This record gives sequence, structure tokens and C-alpha cells, in this order.
Amino acid sequence: MPRIGYRLVRLVAVLLTTALLAAATEPPAVLRRGINVTHWFRYPPSGDPAALRNYLDDATLRELKRTGFNFIRLPVQSDLLGAGDALVDAIRRIERHGLAVVVALFAVGWQPESDGARLLASWRSLAPMLRRLDPAMTFPEILNEPVFAGDPAGWAKLQHGTLEVIRAALPTNTVVLTGADWGSPKGLLDLVPEPDARVIYSFHLYAPAELTALGAYRPGLDTAAMSRLPFPVQVPAECLAAAATTRDAPTAALMRFYCTQGWDVAKLSGLVAAVGDWAKRNHVAVLAGEFGATQQLNKPARLAWLQTVRAACEQRSIGWALWGFDDVMGFGMRPRVDVRRSLDGEVLDALGLRK
Repeated sequence: MPRIGYRLVRLVAVLLTTALLAAATEPPAVLRRGINVTHWFRYPPSGDPAALRNYLDDATLRELKRTGFNFIRLPVQSDLLGAGDALVDAIRRIERHGLAVVVALFAVGWQPESDGARLLASWRSLAPMLRRLDPAMTFPEILNEPVFAGDPAGWAKLQHGTLEVIRAALPTNTVVLTGADWGSPKGLLDLVPEPDARVIYSFHLYAPAELTALGAYRPGLDTAAMSRLPFPVQVPAECLAAAATTRDAPTAALMRFYCTQGWDVAKLSGLVAAVGDWAKRNHVAVLAGEFGATQQLNKPARLAWLQTVRAACEQRSIGWALWGFDDVMGFGMRPRVDVRRSLDGEVLDALGLRK
């Protein structure tokens, strides 16, 4: 081969390899900006098949697409898999509006740690249903927020076996995987990636829960006081002043704890950066499958937190999905309302979207 021809072949090979590695660390284009619809097939207001098919109307789906979302993450509790036709019809209708769908299995009323067989059986039922849909627009997610406390290897083994079940029915779909520890960033960092080119890895981000959920893990707090917490914490003394507004000692103590943890833009962005670094090291793509902050939180702090997470994800080519359309951690919308008038424009701005 002439020397110039050899150099050309080498150059093309290097460019192709670089492109493939770059593509591997970015989510599919249809998984850039998403929103969870939390009560369609998870704790639905009605189990009637007609209601399940039409929880969101076409006008809402068109508006979500126009606003700038390009996918819906659809939580599905396993005991609703008997309504398979309604689920497939709903997904098909979403996809007709140009929105991709992440189909996320939720273990409602059972524990995969002690009943891994149920997870496998659920996907033996669900995966063949999804075969009727466009594989480029339909993304099965193995399990929402696996815990497996102290046993990440146990989750990795079960996830691998579940992936094999899904692959038997869906050989070309991109499958969403996650780490243990409630699908947290730490859980993902502890996970060894699968040798499968058609997967993407998900994590959920609600840190710090004292801010985003007003410490909901501890019942009986003064939530009105908790809602006054600032973000970012730039002047700890000002944050501590908010803690002085409550007479409830446990609430005041938790607020003071938050104020001393240094939650600013750099610290929050650092959680996302760690995931992004993990993705680059392993040449994989990552999705922030859930993030959100309660509507009870004061709006400046809430908007700043949402904007920080969204910007950090986009800076590192990480797709994201707000939790959620119909949940107080997101828009808190009811189905079949005038979405164009009702979607919070300031939240859309924080997400980099348009009213």
C-alpha cells in the first residue's frame, strides 16, 4: 500500500474509533430532556384500561414536545402488567407525538432483594409486549431504585440476569441499567458496567434531602421552617438565621446541620461531575432518570437547585428527566388541564426550556 494510502487508512481508523468512543459516552439524542409521568401506570387514579390509555391527552403530549421535552419516563408497577394492551397503546400514542419512552419497572409491594424471581418474571412478561414498539424510541429500564443495602454485587448479579431476559425478546433496544443504594450516584459509581453496547446507566439525584424534600425522611418536622432553607448556601450565618425561626428543636437541629454542609453550586455540581467522570472512564452513557425539589421549598432556592442540576448534567452530556409532570417535586400537574397556561414558566426557564 502506498505510504499516503496507509496514512489515510490510519487516520480514518483513528477518527472512527474516536467517534465511537465519544458516542458511547453520550445518551441517544432522544434521551436528552425528559419528564416522569408518575401516576399513569404507577398508583394510577383508576385501573380501568380506558383510563390507563388516556391519562394524558394528545394536547398535553403535543405541548410537552413543543416545550422542548423529547422523552417521557413512564414508571410501571409490576402488578399492572396485566393491562399490557393499555400500556402498549399508551406508549405507542406517546411515541406518535415524537416523544421517546423509558419504561421503568417499579417494585410496588415487593422487594427484589428477597424476590429476584419476581423481577425476572415481570420482564418475561413485559419485554415481549415492548417488542411491538419502535426499538429506537422505547427504552426498558430494569428496575427503579434498587436498594440492596451492603450487597451491590447481589444487585449486579440480578441485573445481569434480568438484562439477559430482556435481550432474549429485545435484542436491539437500548436498556437502562442502574446501581444499588436507591439508584444513587454512589450506587452507580460502585457498579461494574455490563459488556453490552446497547445500554445506558441511570442515577437519581435529590441531594440534599433536607432541602429538596424538606427532610421528609424524618416525620413531624416543621416543614414551614424547613421551606425557608436557602440554596446555594453562600453565607452560613444567613442560613442559620432561618433555623432560628422555628421553636421545634429537631427541626432547628436539622436545619443547622444543613447550613454547615456547604451546599453550594460547586458541591451539588460535583455529584454530577463524579458520575460524568465514571461514564468517561468506562465509555458509557448516563441519564439522570430522576431529579426534583418540592414545590413547598422557597422558589429562589428551588429554581437555583433545579437549574444547577440541569446545567451540570448538560455540561457533561448527561440526559435528564424531571420528577415529575404530576408530582410536587416537579410541576404537580393534574391530567387534562390547559398545559400551555399551567406549566410553571420559571421552572421551564430553570430547565432551559420554553413556555
